[in-house]
Amino acid sequence: MHLSRSRRRRTAAWAAAALTVTGLLIGPPSAAAAGGPAAPVDSALLKAVDKGGESSFFVVLKGKADLTPAKRKRGHAARTESAFNELKTKAHESQQSLNSFLDKKKVGHQDFWIANAVRVTGGQDLVEQLAKRSDVARIVKEQHYKLDDIESKPTEAQTKAAVKAAAEEVGTPEWGVGDIKADRVWDEYEDRGEGIVIANIDSGVQYDHPDLVDNYRGNNGDGSFTHDYNWFDASGQCPTDAPCDNNGHGTHTMGTMVGENGVGVAPNATWIAAKGCETDECSDGSLLAAGQWILAPTDANGKNPRPGLAPNIVNNSWGGGDTTFYQDIVEAWNAAGIFEAFASGNDGDGKTCSTGHAPGSQAPSYGVGAYDSSGRIADFSGFGPSLVDGSMKPNISAPGVDVRSTWPGNSYNTISGTSMATPHVAGAVALLWSAAPSLIGDIDTTRALLDDGAVDVDDTHCGGTADANNVWGEGRLDIFASVDKAPHTAATMTGQVTDKATGAALTGITVQATGATGTRAVSTIDGGSYRLTLAPGTYSFTLSGYGYAPASVSGVEVTTGQRLSKDFSLDAVPAHKVSGKILDVRGRPLAKASVQISGSPVPAVTTGTDGTYTLPTVAEGTYTLSVAPAAPVLCNGNSRGSLTVDDDETADVRLPNRTDAYGNTCAPAAYSWIKGSTKVALSGDEDAKTVALPFPVKLYGVPYTSASVTTNGLINFLEPRIGDYANTALPSAARPNGTVAALWDDLVLDKKSSVQTAVKGAKGNRAFAIVWNNAAYADGTAGRATFEAVFDEATGSVTLQYKSVADRGAGATVGIENQTGDDALQYSFDQSVLTAGSAVHIAQEVK
Repeated sequence: MHLSRSRRRRTAAWAAAALTVTGLLIGPPSAAAAGGPAAPVDSALLKAVDKGGESSFFVVLKGKADLTPAKRKRGHAARTESAFNELKTKAHESQQSLNSFLDKKKVGHQDFWIANAVRVTGGQDLVEQLAKRSDVARIVKEQHYKLDDIESKPTEAQTKAAVKAAAEEVGTPEWGVGDIKADRVWDEYEDRGEGIVIANIDSGVQYDHPDLVDNYRGNNGDGSFTHDYNWFDASGQCPTDAPCDNNGHGTHTMGTMVGENGVGVAPNATWIAAKGCETDECSDGSLLAAGQWILAPTDANGKNPRPGLAPNIVNNSWGGGDTTFYQDIVEAWNAAGIFEAFASGNDGDGKTCSTGHAPGSQAPSYGVGAYDSSGRIADFSGFGPSLVDGSMKPNISAPGVDVRSTWPGNSYNTISGTSMATPHVAGAVALLWSAAPSLIGDIDTTRALLDDGAVDVDDTHCGGTADANNVWGEGRLDIFASVDKAPHTAATMTGQVTDKATGAALTGITVQATGATGTRAVSTIDGGSYRLTLAPGTYSFTLSGYGYAPASVSGVEVTTGQRLSKDFSLDAVPAHKVSGKILDVRGRPLAKASVQISGSPVPAVTTGTDGTYTLPTVAEGTYTLSVAPAAPVLCNGNSRGSLTVDDDETADVRLPNRTDAYGNTCAPAAYSWIKGSTKVALSGDEDAKTVALPFPVKLYGVPYTSASVTTNGLINFLEPRIGDYANTALPSAARPNGTVAALWDDLVLDKKSSVQTAVKGAKGNRAFAIVWNNAAYADGTAGRATFEAVFDEATGSVTLQYKSVADRGAGATVGIENQTGDDALQYSFDQSVLTAGSAVHIAQEVK
């Protein structure tokens, strides 16, 4: 029996605001033993693996993508697509040899393309072998960061008071918004960031906060939401696919950028987000995953990247260390035309120089310092010159003391930090690019305009000049002055959208303009009005919204400084009934499945016991019909299919097989028990034995000739492993990884139990079975379990079969997991779903 142990969770992370530790990823100067490896290895890693220790680390390869072609492309989508393709191609080519080496060594690896780095876990021997490779540039230890305790969650009383105050002061700009003169841009340029997409990498966002929900890109404008491509949880902490924030920091920074009612700098800009911080602890691996998503957003499963949906601007209120950490990512974003802003860090004391941290202290980054409402530099604001490269830092300073912004729970909080200053700059760029769309993607000119518009502050005690120094950078942000200096070549198009029959104003209608330099889109607001600023050129306009027929007009030419007014009226469309039957993967009626029309306000319905459903009123149009099975989902996957409604419709759906990100699929199978014949020397409560495989068995594309079998119903392809009595949900970054969980539970093999293997069939068509007979439960659960995993030589599949399971799997995990614990196909976790005489077939994708 064992003491209880907390469940393992996927940990990934980020560091927000002011980090007080050194972060290394692509860092310079590392230490190595005399006469040691050819590639530099940082001293922290050498120390960690000394005397038999193991550590997770990044192998950074020498190959570097050529992003020059991306910089030459016209249009946001063209630039992001070009950068993405070049980075992916270069990483794939240069990582192939390294990955083959790691696979042969049975070392799991997580591959990144935006920095051409591979994450692995191992000891001193592995580090030394990797450092001797000619394709390796450097090896650095993975770092974890902890957020400073400057954030304080409001009490219930404070929340009520803050909400009341916000209601009373609705529309009044926060002090920082007014100090940078964003409200003057609103009034004198009629610009609030329309048509610009802004993102943050942070602790998440409360997406339905009243001041944020309207301009979330995932808001369909009709009460429904689409989170694919608009939200990414690199940390794996959110309970659903919807955005969450279990810290508050990310909701606060997003509010300062785009919050309504005077909270945000650019309240009509559109936002998306990547959660890179678990809560208050963060890791390099999550940072890279979030950085990749910013350049090429994916669906909720991390599949089907669409670089064209990348944001225009990304805020980074985090940092740490004095290295070139994250520099490749910054340069990739800039090449793709994505403006980035980074916090300078909160390790200052108001006097000491060179207290700023990376990535904000790196030359390619636009770093931001903080000042208070009286115009004094904040005591905590990080100063330059940069310890990384000697560059002047910060680049600019913005309001960062006692900044009130949005907070989870539909509330507000007032906190301080360079984290709070940085989103003022990111929001300011949204105003600048909205007012002067010819600047979109032009990073150098944008930085120059921000610098030129800044109010000089003469403080040269850390070096520099009165108008550019290492305390204030170029000075205090003044976005009105920057917009004033911008090239005012844009045309302005305004108008109203109404119902053709009734004349009623329509809100939430998307007005999209497409021209040679890309696409810009806004939604109509109260009164049905819209406003678009466009670079001179010829455009096509399309209008769409639930309940109305799409409308379009093409060949609209706009000229420099032109002011156009164009109203649209849309035809309402009839509504019809949509009904049908939902079947599971075996073709049987599926009860309690959720059926909804994505992109419409039609409420979801649940199937009855016979699998039928009815959506009584759906407006004519083309939609996505989404079906999700209720738990336990087992091998039933989610279904998303196109549905055109032009009359009463019957839409029957048979759910697809559930898959993982790699492409492996799960399906119920015919039970065909294979009796064990060769005993494995395995017994007791915690034991493991490595067995030879009669033919190579692949797991996530990697072939193996041996595997470790444990008493706890696990097959581990990477290492002999015992002590894993506390099963967990899959995937999990914590070890063990690279496993087949036939019945992962705390099991005991006593005198009545055994583990056997058996081989059936002729060469080329053999089946290899690993069989657990009469395994007892360590917690004393009555009864026993007899089960097996069967590997098929011809197809590479694995079938899990259950002759008897006393508790039906109530305390077990069943499924497969990849070598780095970031992908898995889980059949069940602590669910009573296994029955005697049942089988689950997992077909592995061949790549």
